[in-house]
Amino acid sequence: MSAAQMIDDTAAHAPAPGAQGLAGDAASPDAIRKLSRSLAGAKSIKAQRKAVELLKLSVAAIRMGDFDKATQKALAALEQDETLGVGWHVLAICQEKLNQFGPAIHAYEAALKLLPDEIDIAHDLGRLAQRLGYLDISEKLLVKFLTANPGHVEAINNLACVLRDQNRYSDAVELLRPMLQIESDNAVLWNTLGTVLNDEGRLDEALTFFEEALRLDPAFAKARYNRANVRRPLGDVKGAIEDMEAAMPGAETGYEVAMMNMARALMMMGEARIPEAFEAYEVRLDPNLPDAMQVAVDAPRWEPKTQDPKGKRILIVGEQGIADELVFSNCVQDLIDAVGPDGQVYLAVEQRMVGLFQRAFPQAVVGGHKAVRLEGRLTRYVPFAEEIAEAEGKLDYWVPIASLMAVYRRTLDSFPGPRPYIVPSPGKVEYWKGELAKLPEGLKVGLHWKSLVMTGARAAFFAAGFQLWEPILRAPGCVMVNLQCGDVSADLEAAEAAGVYIWTPPINLKDDLEDVAALSLACDVVLGPGIAGTNIAAATGARTWMVAAPDDWHLMTTDHYVFYPETKIFVRKAVNGWPEVIDRMRAALDRVVADGWNAA
Repeated sequence: MSAAQMIDDTAAHAPAPGAQGLAGDAASPDAIRKLSRSLAGAKSIKAQRKAVELLKLSVAAIRMGDFDKATQKALAALEQDETLGVGWHVLAICQEKLNQFGPAIHAYEAALKLLPDEIDIAHDLGRLAQRLGYLDISEKLLVKFLTANPGHVEAINNLACVLRDQNRYSDAVELLRPMLQIESDNAVLWNTLGTVLNDEGRLDEALTFFEEALRLDPAFAKARYNRANVRRPLGDVKGAIEDMEAAMPGAETGYEVAMMNMARALMMMGEARIPEAFEAYEVRLDPNLPDAMQVAVDAPRWEPKTQDPKGKRILIVGEQGIADELVFSNCVQDLIDAVGPDGQVYLAVEQRMVGLFQRAFPQAVVGGHKAVRLEGRLTRYVPFAEEIAEAEGKLDYWVPIASLMAVYRRTLDSFPGPRPYIVPSPGKVEYWKGELAKLPEGLKVGLHWKSLVMTGARAAFFAAGFQLWEPILRAPGCVMVNLQCGDVSADLEAAEAAGVYIWTPPINLKDDLEDVAALSLACDVVLGPGIAGTNIAAATGARTWMVAAPDDWHLMTTDHYVFYPETKIFVRKAVNGWPEVIDRMRAALDRVVADGWNAA
C-alpha cells in the first residue's frame, strides 16, 4: 500500500490486523543451516577468504539473535567482496529482522541478481514483498520458486496468502485444496484456508478451519490469533479475548508480537477497557509493524505523565488515514485548553483538510503534513512546523494525535457531547444547498458505498457489490447524491442503465474535501460504511447514518459511536450481513419520507 493510499484510507474503521497465514522465516534454524553449508562450501580463494570468515561470524550472530552485530559483519564482508551473493543474502536477512525493509529489499535483489539459481532467495524476497503489500512482485517470486520446487508446501501456502490478499479467493482455495488432500495433517494449510474464508466474509466457515488447525496443533499461535479475530464478531467476546491472550506467548517474530498486541488493543477498546486500551494502542507505532508511522520533527515527543503542557508549544501530528484524524481530533480542544493562553497548539493534518480544521480550532495553528516512503518506512514530516521553528524557535514537544486519547479520555463519561470537529465554509454550504434545490424534489441522500482501498479483508468489511445498495438507490421520495470518491464510473453506468438516477456533483470527490464537507452538511442525510467520506459528514455535524461491523471498536459497548454521538448506527451481522442491514436502512428512509425525521 502506497503512502498516498494510506492517506486516503480509513484504518480506524478497518478490521483488526490481517488474518495470518504466511509461513516461514528467513532467519529460521533451517535457513541458517543452509547458509552455513553454502559458506562452508565457498571457494577459499584469497580474495574471498576474509569475506567468508566475516559472513560465518555474521551467521553466528544471527543464531544468537544479535542482528546489529550480524549486520556489521555482513557489511564488512561485502566491503571485502561486493560480488559475493551469499553476503547480500545474509545482509538481507539481517536488515529484514531489524525492520529495515527498504535496505532488506535492496539486498535481496542484489543477492538474486548475483545468484539467480539460488531460488531460496526468491522465496525469502517473495515473503517480505507480501508482508509489505507488494503483491504482484511477491506472486512472481513465489511462482519462480515453485517452478523449481513444485509441491513445496510452505511456498504454496504463501502464494495462497498472496492470492487471498489480491481478493482472488477462489484461486487461493484451488491452490490449497489439492495440497490439503496430500497434507491433511498440516495445520498451517488449514489455518491459511481459514484466513481465505475469513477475508471473504465467511467467518462461520473460517472458524471451522481455524479449529481444525488447532486440533492438529494446539500450540499454533497464528491459528489461535485468527480464531480470536472471528470469535469476537460472531459474538463470543469472552472466547476471543481468551484466545488472544493465549496466542500472544506463541508469537514467533517481532512482527507477530506487534500484530497480536495491536489486535488485543482494538479488542480492549471495543470493550471500553480505557484508559488501559488507549495505552495499549501505542503499539500502532511499533517499528515491527510495516506501516508504523515515523515522524520527522525536530522536537522531543511529549510525555504527559511527566511534562506539564501549560504554556508549551506542542505540535499534534495526525496519523493513519483521514477517518483516524477526524476520530482522534476528539481531543484537540482538550490540549488547547491545557496549554492555555501562554502556550500554542500546532495541528498537522491531511493537507486537503487544513481549512476545515482551522475553522474548527481557531486557537490552534493548522497546517498540512506529508507522507513519504523512506527505506520502506512510512515517514510523516511537517513542512509548516519547520517554517515555524525557523521563524519563532523550536517547538517544545510533538505528540501523535491518537496518543491524546489515553490522556483525555480515561472513561466513557469523559467523551464530549455532539460537536463538530471540522467546520466547512458557510458560503460553500449555502452554495451546495442551492445546487441541491435544483434537483428533483425529495430527500437529498449523500451516498458512499465502499472504501477507496479494497484489498484483503477490507473487501468483506465493506459492501463489495454496488448492486447490494439497490434498495437504497430505489427508495421513493429520495434523490441520491454521489459522494463516493475514486473511479466509480462502472457503478454509475450500471445504475443509469437500470433506470436509477444518481446526481454526481461537478467536483473532484477525492481531493476537493472542502466541497465534500460542505455538500455533506447541505444534504438531508449522508449514509454508507465507516469510511473517510462518512466520517467527514459526521465530523461536520451533518445527519449521518453509518453501517458498523459487529465488532467495531468505536461503539465501546454502547449503541452509538462515542466519537459522533448523534450519528445513527446500523450494525450489520457478521455473516451475510450486508443485504439485511441495507434493508433496515431502506426501511428507515421510508419512515422518514412518510412521517418526517422523528420517525427515523
